[in-house]
Parts: sequence; C-alpha cells; structure tokens
Amino acid sequence: MLRGAHAISLDSKGRLAIPTRYRDKLRDECDGLLVCTVDLFDPCLLLYPLNEWELIEKKLRTLSSTQPQERRLQRVLLGHASECELDTQGRVLVPSTLRQHSELNKKIMLVGQLNKFEIWNEARWQQQISDDLQALPQEDWKLSARLQDFAL
Repeated sequence: MLRGAHAISLDSKGRLAIPTRYRDKLRDECDGLLVCTVDLFDPCLLLYPLNEWELIEKKLRTLSSTQPQERRLQRVLLGHASECELDTQGRVLVPSTLRQHSELNKKIMLVGQLNKFEIWNEARWQQQISDDLQALPQEDWKLSARLQDFAL
C-alpha cells in the first residue's frame, strides 16, 4: 500500500530517494524494478512497481490499435514508459524527458496512490491540492454508484 505525500529533492542527476519505509517492500515485491510514465490527466508522472505496471500493460493489450482513442492511450502511456531500478541507496533515476514533461525541478512531491506513486513539481502539487480542497464542497456531486455508498 503506497500512501502519503513526501517532500523530496531530486539530486543533480535527476534521482529521487524513495522513502525508507517502502524500499524493502519494493525490493521484495518487484526486485526494485519500477516503471515511470506520464499521467493522462494531470501534469505529474506515475511511478509503478513493475508487478503493478504489468497489470496496466495487460489492460492496454486489450485495446484496439485501429481505434484512434485507444491507440492514443497506448501510445502516450507505453511510449513514455521507462523502466527504473532502485539503486543500493534507494534512489530511482527519473529520465530527463519525463522530468521535462512534468517540469520537475529540485523540489518534488512523491505521493502514494495505493498501487503507484505520483511525482509532482512541488509548487504544482500545492496548487493542485488547494484547487481540489476548494472544489470539493462546491461541486454539484452526481455520485457514481461506487461513490454513493462510499464513507470515510
């Protein structure tokens, strides 16, 4: 279970240190292999443990390469997917093309989202959270069937 928001600094080579509490789990469950790709909806990156990414690939494999929307989805997610390996010091190198895409600089946020991490530019993350918190009580919620019975 990946959760929590962690303020992290990228080093000069573009590496981020995975919080200590996740390192052993990632080494045990996926041999420290992860996949980083772009997010389709927000200006952040997604960092999946390899075993979780393989589930995404299975879903992508079922899409048609002749349907324009499905092909775009495959192209964007798979075309940007980059394998990353946890080094002995618990760091992961984020490829420069992905860092540029999400405008990552020295200060970033690593945000747990159950089966993956989001990687955000820290200023963008702060703005996103502010926007989300302001929008929640003001939205005219038409709840999906799954959200109707959802309680915290």
